[in-house]
Amino acid sequence: MSGGGTLPFQTCGFSIFVFMQKFISSLQNSTVKKLLQLQEKARARKKENAFTVEGVREIGLAITGGYEVKEVYFTSELFPAEKAQNLLSSVSGPVELTELSSEVYEKIAYRGSTEGVIAIVAAKALSLKSLIIENENPLILVAEAPEKPGNIGALLRTADAAAVDAVLIANPRTDIFNPNIIRSSVGCVFTNRIATGSTSEVIAFLKEHKIALFGAALQASVPYHTVDFTGASAIIVGTEATGLSEEWLQNTTQNIIIPMEGEIDSMNVSVAAGILIFEAKRQRLRRDSGFKIQNSKL
Repeated sequence: MSGGGTLPFQTCGFSIFVFMQKFISSLQNSTVKKLLQLQEKARARKKENAFTVEGVREIGLAITGGYEVKEVYFTSELFPAEKAQNLLSSVSGPVELTELSSEVYEKIAYRGSTEGVIAIVAAKALSLKSLIIENENPLILVAEAPEKPGNIGALLRTADAAAVDAVLIANPRTDIFNPNIIRSSVGCVFTNRIATGSTSEVIAFLKEHKIALFGAALQASVPYHTVDFTGASAIIVGTEATGLSEEWLQNTTQNIIIPMEGEIDSMNVSVAAGILIFEAKRQRLRRDSGFKIQNSKL
């Protein structure tokens, strides 16, 4: 291990103080163990109120999204120290920058193809109380009890692509800052406005804001393209295994279905959400272009 110091980076008229820490070459180092715990254990992330982010793009999106980067770890073989100035160019507070040996970095890297840089980032509160809906006519995606990180990541990518006003996770079963969600979302955890709560809390929030609830369900449903999504709307999807809970079914404005014309009777939840969200976007585009929405004639 070698000593460290402070590097002041001058960017856009202000300084970013990056504290160079000791070089870590031992797999038994307590910092290495902390990083592994943050990656693998939701309990550790909750205790530290922090999580790990790997990759230049993902770290950059976290910074742009207003997340506080606390520490950055890199291996100079893949990510030279001077790249930190560009990566941290918009950070105003102090950041600890630590170099790792290639062996140590390989131990903590969780992506198949890595860029040589991992950050510890402070978590944000994702409560409904802190969520502000600025759009008077919002489009919101709600997912009830999603579990698979890959599905959650895909939902967040879809939400980002459609620029929805918020993503609400009802009865969450998986920590949203799970590294597999961050990876599968390609950083869209940081580009979406996300809030979590119980199903009852989410329903109350939507009704308080006078948002229509459109639930993807088989019961009492109509084809999705016959519904008018041009008003304030929430599209609610459940799990592939059980669908939406009874509480949602009793509170939806209208249930909607995607007609299936093949042999199977269901599709991946993120695919279904994408179809529904972009139908809503299409209707809104037609409305804004002066076309009149006429149910099934769309």
